[in-house]
Amino acid sequence: MNSTFKAPLLSFLLLTVLLGAWEILTPSVKNAENMTEYEMLMGGAADEARVPPPSAIFSKAYEELSNPFYDNGPNDKGIGIQIAYSLYRVLSGYFMAALIALPLGFLIGMSTLAYKTLDPFIQVLKPISPLAWMPLALFIIQDSEASAIFVIFICSIWPMLINTAFGVANVRNDWVNVARTHELGNFRTAITVILPAAAPTILTGMRISIGIAWLVIVAAEMLVGGTGIGYYVWNEWNNLDLTSVIFSIMVIGFVGMLLDRFFARVQSAVEYQE
Repeated sequence: MNSTFKAPLLSFLLLTVLLGAWEILTPSVKNAENMTEYEMLMGGAADEARVPPPSAIFSKAYEELSNPFYDNGPNDKGIGIQIAYSLYRVLSGYFMAALIALPLGFLIGMSTLAYKTLDPFIQVLKPISPLAWMPLALFIIQDSEASAIFVIFICSIWPMLINTAFGVANVRNDWVNVARTHELGNFRTAITVILPAAAPTILTGMRISIGIAWLVIVAAEMLVGGTGIGYYVWNEWNNLDLTSVIFSIMVIGFVGMLLDRFFARVQSAVEYQE
C-alpha cells in the first residue's frame, strides 16, 4: 500500500482512537438547559457541566446541519447563516486588501526607491494586532459590520503585500533582460514575465492572508456581536452550552481547511519547474 492510501487510513484510525478514548473517559453530562434556576444560581452549572462526549457533539451537529438556515430572530439563527455572514465579511475585507496589496507589492518589488520609502511604514504597522484597530474603527466608522470588515482588511494586507514584493523582486534578471531585448514595455514585461514568475510566491501570501482573516473574524465577531460564527461561539458560551461551543469550533476549523485547500489548489496550478 502506497502513502497515498496509507496516510488517510492512519489519520482515520488515529481519529477513531482519540474519539473513542474521549467518549470513554468523559463522565456523564448534566446539560445546563435541564438545570433549575436555583441550581444555576447556586453554581450548579459550574459543578455539573462537563466537556460533552463526541456522541453528544455528533448529535448536535446532526441537529444543526439538518436545518442550517433557519432564522428565529436576532439571537437564534442557523449555523449556515452564521457562516455566511462571517464569509461575507472575510471575503469583503480580503479582496479589498488584495486590490491594494498586489499593485503596491509590484511597485515595491520593482522599485528600490518605493521600497525604501514605504518600508518604514510597513515595519511599524505590520506588527500591530488587527484587533487593536477595532476600538478606533468602531469610533470612526460607527458600524460594527464595516468595522469587522476593516479589521479583516488590515490583517490581510501585510502577507499579500510582503510576498508580492518579495516574489517580484526575486524574478530572475535573465528573464527581465530577455523582455527588454524584445523591446517590451514595462507594463507588458510585468504582465507577461514578472507576474507568471512571481505568481507562486504571490499565491503563498494570499493563502496565508485568508487563513489569518478567518482566524481574526472569529475574535472580531466576539467583540462586535450581532451575527457570525464568532458571535455564535460567544453566545453559546454565555448559554453554558458546551456542546454547541465545541461543534462551532469544529465548523470553524473545517471551513478554514476548505479555504486553505482552495488556495493550495490555485497555488499548485501556477507553480512551474525551471
